[in-house]
Amino acid sequence: MKIGFIALSGVRVADAELMKLGVNLPGFVERSKVIASLPSLGLLTLAGMTPAHHEIAYVEVPDIDAPEIAARLPGPFDVVAISSFTAMIKDAYTLAARYRAQGARVILGGLHVTLCPDEAAAHADAIVVGEGEPVWPRVISDLESGALKQRYQAAEPFDLAQSPMPRFDLLDITRYNRLTVQATRGCPWHCEFCAASMRLNPRYRVKPVARVMAEIARIKKLWRTPFIEFADDNTFADKRHGHALMDALCDANVRWFTETDISVAQDDALLRKMKRAGCAQILVGLEDPGDGVEGIELRGNWKARQRGGYLAAIRKIQDAGITVNGCLVLGLDTHTPESFARLWDFIRESGLYEVQLTVMTPFPGTPLYERLRAAGRLTEPHAWEKRTLFDVTFQPARMSPQELRTGLIDLAGKVYSAEFTEERRRNFFKRRAALAMA
Repeated sequence: MKIGFIALSGVRVADAELMKLGVNLPGFVERSKVIASLPSLGLLTLAGMTPAHHEIAYVEVPDIDAPEIAARLPGPFDVVAISSFTAMIKDAYTLAARYRAQGARVILGGLHVTLCPDEAAAHADAIVVGEGEPVWPRVISDLESGALKQRYQAAEPFDLAQSPMPRFDLLDITRYNRLTVQATRGCPWHCEFCAASMRLNPRYRVKPVARVMAEIARIKKLWRTPFIEFADDNTFADKRHGHALMDALCDANVRWFTETDISVAQDDALLRKMKRAGCAQILVGLEDPGDGVEGIELRGNWKARQRGGYLAAIRKIQDAGITVNGCLVLGLDTHTPESFARLWDFIRESGLYEVQLTVMTPFPGTPLYERLRAAGRLTEPHAWEKRTLFDVTFQPARMSPQELRTGLIDLAGKVYSAEFTEERRRNFFKRRAALAMA
């Protein structure tokens, strides 16, 4: 069989003014370009599990309406496996219909398919609900025997010790500024708005360090000094695994970025190892340095207990030579039109090297979505194309949707201005130089 692994890539913003804002603001554009250039690790992993007697290809489609795509679909393929995020799922359905019209069998998977399986099933010959690795051999076997089922779902969580080698060799490496490797899966925290891999399977797991390093070694055969983005929700939630991974990375000659929580600031030895191991930056979900974070983490209100130490923690991490990309969420239930000025004050005081501003987004299948739906606060319940982290799709508790949109535009204009972006970076390196001389 000829099997196409099709990834819908890129960053979407439905609001035209916000899109224009992104084009004009360098801080926003830089992160957008990084996200847009990341390959689909999930599809590359399934490709790595596909028997060698099948002919396979990995294809990224940034725009289904691009002239070259509209004129001729990539292929031809007997089977296509398509993965997409919520904001692009309608494009995925359109692409699936085009392939099915040509006679190809379509398999849909990924986070949105897992959250909305009945919806997705109407657009595919088969869907994969949850993690793909446990069921992919069965999907291939059923395809070969002509007995493809409509739905596949694993009964047990996938054992990351059995992780296959992703097919990095299918990529044109020159098109990417970084490649992805997964070291952990899931997150021990249970944030109300989170639609990350914990929805695929809620248990936090770590991949054996030897397997992580084997994947990095495979990448280095294609790219001698790569930049790695760990495709994790919380890389250092398990500190023992984190230490072991850093010990292995210290001599690997790679630079890398990851997402984790603020608790890394409490482990001096880990911070030193992270710097020696090539960590360039970590993204930390701060959400709100004030009362807005109260109750966001549903399991134990963990994030609310950390907020008083945000400034000291950011300073400590960055003093170790690791830049922090602090993610703030606008539109939390405590936010009013006055909250934007408070957040601007925090951003300036924090010394954050990078800032990621997002709008609270009710993704399907999350506790946030269900709470807002029950309260009648979802303004566009099924406008999946607006689940971008930047478009407003709900009624805020203490302001209007327009006030939230205006607040985002005004705050982003200040945070991502060329002047403030330069100031943040200059201050980081000035402090690093002063510490080196002390």
